[in-house]
Amino acid sequence: MPKVGLMVGREETFPNALMEEINGRGGDVTAEFVILEGTPQSWAPDYAVILDRISHEVSYYQTAMKVAVLNGCQVINNPFWKLADDKFFGTALLEKLGIAVPRTVALPNLEHQEGITPESLRNLKYPLDWEGIASWIGFPAILKPHWGGGWKSVDKVENLEELMDAYHRSKSLCMTLQEFIDWEQYVRCLCIGKDQINPVPWDPTLPHHERYTKARADISDELMTRIINEARMINHALGYDMNTVEFAIKDGVPYAIDFMNFTPDMDRNSLTEDQFVWAVKTMADLLIDRATNPPPSPPMRWDGFLGA
Repeated sequence: MPKVGLMVGREETFPNALMEEINGRGGDVTAEFVILEGTPQSWAPDYAVILDRISHEVSYYQTAMKVAVLNGCQVINNPFWKLADDKFFGTALLEKLGIAVPRTVALPNLEHQEGITPESLRNLKYPLDWEGIASWIGFPAILKPHWGGGWKSVDKVENLEELMDAYHRSKSLCMTLQEFIDWEQYVRCLCIGKDQINPVPWDPTLPHHERYTKARADISDELMTRIINEARMINHALGYDMNTVEFAIKDGVPYAIDFMNFTPDMDRNSLTEDQFVWAVKTMADLLIDRATNPPPSPPMRWDGFLGA
């Protein structure tokens, strides 16, 4: 009997509802929490699929998930993609795909790890042309980490003085400076299995429990179709089977703002009940399908594991 394993952190509502949904269908597939206690390199878990919602925060889990893939288990999201991703590259990738993105600049770290000396940085021009960078991006702007999530270490800056103050607080983080899109409408797409897209008007400025219910909803069918198609393009380009893609709409143009959510928030208290039920049922469908219709084993190369 195929089994689905769940890797979770502090969240309660989504994984518990998902496990109940899978086990309550009365089919051949069951679901349970994965238990790890030290992982040998030959570990072949007795799960057809593992849904991973925590390894982005726990490095031991991340390496265990890669070994699981090596030894024949499917993992969602693919842990090899997590190590390949970064937000600046993602922005550049989307621009190449023809998707509108804000103007963005990657910035050198303010501080470096021990052992990095001025001689290590001979390829870096110093000081930076801050006025030139700020002039191209414009104000207000968003300073945020190259890697990371959860709106940690993110600042909206209104002028050069605020930018420099925020940059000097970033310490060893690699930061990006991004054009602020003064949006008129906003859409958050829940994405499961690359192609299942649930786009809903959303307002990130409101408290979590109001973001769906009080957002502007007057979005044309044509624009919503474009948003769905671009969300699918993004998931396929990134290799994500679980994601949220957010679009800020200005002058009728949807700008991809936040699109690399390796473990998106699917808590019942953050979503409306309709969105939560959709997420649980659609994820259960995906996991059961992957458990009963496993793909061929990938070739033993890094590019093969990216496609696993």
